[in-house]
Amino acid sequence: MEVYRICLAEYAQDLYASGNRGRWNSKGHFVIYTASSRALACLENVVHRGGEGLSQRFKVLVVQIPDDLAVETITLKQLPPNWHKTRNYSLCQPLGDAWYERKTAPVLRVPSSIIASEFNYILHARHPDFARIRISSREEFAFDPRIKAENQE
Repeated sequence: MEVYRICLAEYAQDLYASGNRGRWNSKGHFVIYTASSRALACLENVVHRGGEGLSQRFKVLVVQIPDDLAVETITLKQLPPNWHKTRNYSLCQPLGDAWYERKTAPVLRVPSSIIASEFNYILHARHPDFARIRISSREEFAFDPRIKAENQE
């Protein structure tokens, strides 16, 4: 399976997990957020950067996940109402944290909070099988200057 991550060029040499909190993980859990398409990776960046820093140098990481690696899935049916709202990270973090702590799969498939029928793939950087996940290529990327994000919450 191929997934995509857009990051600043200076962080494009490897799959870096900061341990910062996100929608699907608490602080101290080392995960990497990727998307099912370049377009979704772009949207996720725009939303989370709020339009800030979009003029800097970026790369698209094309990431290869071997087909035989386990992927755990969180479905929309498992999620409470309004899970996608920024203020509701606390509704999703316990689900992602439970996956992280179980270590049953190196990849977690979750609905995108932007387009619920699209998927993000979270990579568990401390899972024993994480070493099998590789960057297959790095592509230059520039955000179109017409793209702007405004916080609606």
